[in-house]
Amino acid sequence: MSKAFTKESDSDDDDELQLPALPAGSKNYITPQGFATLRAELKQLVEVERPKVVEAVHWAASNGDRSENGDYIYGKKRLREIDRRVRFLIKRLEIAVVADPALHHGSTQIFFGATVTYVDEHSIERTVRIVGIDEANSAAGEVSWVSPIARTLLKAHEGDVLKLVIPERVDEIEVLRVRYPTP
Repeated sequence: MSKAFTKESDSDDDDELQLPALPAGSKNYITPQGFATLRAELKQLVEVERPKVVEAVHWAASNGDRSENGDYIYGKKRLREIDRRVRFLIKRLEIAVVADPALHHGSTQIFFGATVTYVDEHSIERTVRIVGIDEANSAAGEVSWVSPIARTLLKAHEGDVLKLVIPERVDEIEVLRVRYPTP
């Protein structure tokens, strides 16, 4: 069989990335900073990175035999990755609902965008910031608003003692501080 009719691999042609699940009927909330970060990434991919890769692929294609041309093969693969990410970002930005946490500045109740400090049963103090699904970064203490800790904390007040349900157990946590960015 001719090589022209074979597929490179199934994983290379996965056109759609799976979107993180949103609770049924809910919106895709995101902070203004998170929205700006996604837009900046989209702009970087479309205006800078993709044109460079297209130029490299064009150059590699002009060199002749494409079947063993590493620059051409890698460039085409990178173009697919960029295009996949661009489609993903466009879809996420279209359904995003920007919620400015600064509107709650001074409040002691926990809403989207709050930075919350709490203590658990073992006297371990933790601080988390409740953000959108697309901007959550647990290493930086940013948790998605649909995560178990965020769902437990939302609408609580400073001083409240809450039950955090996690696999294998239920922990008691106390809200110490709630902060919002200044407007």
